[in-house]
Formats: sequence, C-alpha cells, structure tokens
Amino acid sequence: MILHEKIAAQLPAWRERITSLSKEHAEVVVDHVTVGQIVGGMRNIKSLLTDVSFVDPAEGIRFRGMSIPEVLKALPKNGGNKMPLVGGLYYLLMVGEVPTKEQALEVEAEWAKRAEIPDYVYKMLKVMPKDTHPMILFTQAVMAMARDSVFTKKYHEGMKKDAYWEAALDDSLNLTAKLPIIAAYIYRMKYFGEKSKPRYNPKLDYGANFARMMKVSDKKGYAELARLYFILHSDHESGNVSAHATHLVGSSLSDIYFAFAAGLSGLAGPLHGLANQECLGWLIDVKEEFGGVPSREDLYKFAWDTLNSGKVIPGYGHAVLRVPDPRFTAQMEFAKKNFPDDELVRLADLVFDVVPAVLKEQGKAKNPAPNVDAISGTLQYYYGVREFDFYTVLFGVGRALGVTANYVWARALGQPIERPKSVTTKMLEDAVAKAKQSAS
Repeated sequence: MILHEKIAAQLPAWRERITSLSKEHAEVVVDHVTVGQIVGGMRNIKSLLTDVSFVDPAEGIRFRGMSIPEVLKALPKNGGNKMPLVGGLYYLLMVGEVPTKEQALEVEAEWAKRAEIPDYVYKMLKVMPKDTHPMILFTQAVMAMARDSVFTKKYHEGMKKDAYWEAALDDSLNLTAKLPIIAAYIYRMKYFGEKSKPRYNPKLDYGANFARMMKVSDKKGYAELARLYFILHSDHESGNVSAHATHLVGSSLSDIYFAFAAGLSGLAGPLHGLANQECLGWLIDVKEEFGGVPSREDLYKFAWDTLNSGKVIPGYGHAVLRVPDPRFTAQMEFAKKNFPDDELVRLADLVFDVVPAVLKEQGKAKNPAPNVDAISGTLQYYYGVREFDFYTVLFGVGRALGVTANYVWARALGQPIERPKSVTTKMLEDAVAKAKQSAS
C-alpha cells in the first residue's frame, strides 16, 4: 500500500533526527513555564511534538507546512469536483508530500476496501435508547471496533517496536474508512428511524459516499461541502483537547480505537466540538428576533445586549490565532460562491463585519476575529442537516484524519508515554514568594 511504502522510506532519516535530539541535545531549553500557564490550563506551554500541523498565530493552521489556501489549491481533485479529494489530504498528512491524483485515488481505493462495518456495531447501536446523544453512539461504535484492532492483536503476539507504526497505520486506515458509514447510519437511524445499512460505493470518493449515505437532497453540493469540511476539521496541532487526548491515550500503547474514543469524548465538550452548534443557534436567534437579516445598527445593539446580559457571542475568539481563522474564510467563500442569497449566510457575513468591532470596544477578547465554528454549522443547515447535536459527529469524522496521522508517526518515532510532572498549590505560592523576595 502506498502509505506504507512512503512512510517506510522516510523513517530512517526521521528516526535519526529524533535520536540526535534526544541523545545529543536533550538539555537545550525550549521554553519556560509561568504560574499563570500552570493554573491557566497549560496555555501556550511548548511541550508537544508533531510535524503534521501547526497553528501560526498570524496565518492559521498549516498542514505539513502549507496554509489552508495552499492546501486547497495544491491537493488533487477528481472529475468535475471543485473541492480536493479527502484521500489527498490524508496522503499529505501521513507522508508530508502533496500527492498526485493517482496517489490520492489510491488512498480513496484503500478506504473503499476497508469500509465494511462489523454486524455487532449495528446491533449495538440499534438497541440503544432513542434519546441517546449521537456522540455517545459514535464513541461507542469506535470503542466496539477495538475488538478487531490489528495493533492490539500483533502487540500480544510479540510485535517488535520498529513495526508498531505498520499495525497502527492498518488500524488507522480501517478506522477512517468506517467512520463516514457509522456517522451516516447514526444520522439516518436516530433522526429518521431507518435501520438499513449504508453501502460504500467504491466508484465514489470519500465525500461523495458520505453525501449519498446521508441522503441529503443535493448530494453533489453536499459532497463538495463534505470534502471541504473534513479537510478543514482534520487537525489543529496536538494541543487541542481532541488531538491531545488521542495522543495521550495512544502514548500508553492503547490502539487507535481506544485513543480516538478518548479524543471524541473531549470533542463532545461545549468548549470544543459543541461550539459550532452554539454559533448556529445564536445566528438563528438573531434571525428570528428581526424576522430576517437585521440592519447593521440593529445587529450592533443586539451584540451588545448579548454581552451585557453576561453571555458570550459564540464563534469569535481563538486561543492561538490573532487573525480571522482561514478555515472560517474558506467556508465563507464556499457559501458565497454556492448560495450567496441564503439569509443565514448573509447574516453570518454581517456578523463578521459587526461583532469584531463590538468585542474590541468591550476590551476583553484578545482575538475578536471569527473561528471555524462561526460558519460551519450554517453550511450544514443550508443542505438540510439541521439536527444540531449531530454536528459534533461530523467534526469527529474529519478530526480522525489528523489524529490518526499523528498516532501513526508517534508509534513510528517511538514517542514515549506522556507523563508531565504536577505541582501543588503550596509549591506555586512558595515559588511566587521566592520570586518576590529575589526582586526586592
């Protein structure tokens, strides 16, 4: 398989680089840690290693060194599609090189071969209570498939450490191949009462298959959105909750099913993956309040009323970025090109014009620009996917592409179990007192 061949060819050089850093330069200081960073959620502490993606505060996410616009332009497309093949993005994340169309299609074909879902997964999902949250169903399905983990089986057979990455890659390909099918099944079962098993069509790509299995009315348009959505949501450094949770659990040599289930559990939180539905909910509230798209002045007042009531305006601000999120920009461009007259799109564009100025006036937000969540739910809503609590499942399908790439390389480079050192509150207070004494 092409990903096996490409990674295997790169590994000797990568392992030599890591060995050199570990043995010859281990004492070089990279960062210093403050009390505020420790009590503030380890914010901005440089302590994780990944070459798959990096968030540049001034430019946004970079996949293997490439910006979002560069990735969308460089990745190969298929037929008359306007958006790149998701298989091309997976090749880029795994290999670090822009693939040819043939290489991207080989990844797509590999997914098609691995897309069969075990019957026990369907049976488990069918017996769950009807009011079970879709993220619970999604995470359960991922956990259940750990039964068939290639990595776990080979580990217990005595697999050598140098071969960990190969089994990890097999598991990762199996997992990412199955997630769109599981997600579509949960969607049709939960909201429409359907129990038929979706079938993956090997003649169609990842995005087109997902649109067909979701049974949206505009399958061609939604397939384009699915390609864009999964690419944009694939990775965001290793420090965000879903990526870090996956990495942390994987560092114990748990297989990718256990590790990604942990990542999904983090993604389900309202401070992470649930944010997109909250953004859309706020836009709909504005639209209902004014019976459509309000004037700039009315929106300005509504935004201030929201803040003065003690609430936040969702979708604005970012932990790292200091500019509008390029993922927001890419989705807004998609919406304006394909359905510019949609009221929610026009409203989201007006919010982009008004809200940053309001947040600057308030003076609390370090970055008042929009993030990816400010528009992503709006696009799903346009194509008829209007079940808000399903949006995080969509996020999960995309996020799997990045975290599995990180997982494979962590095993390939022999990254150790993660184990940071903790301190007590008294230790921090003593450190503060010592610092004050030294300064006086």
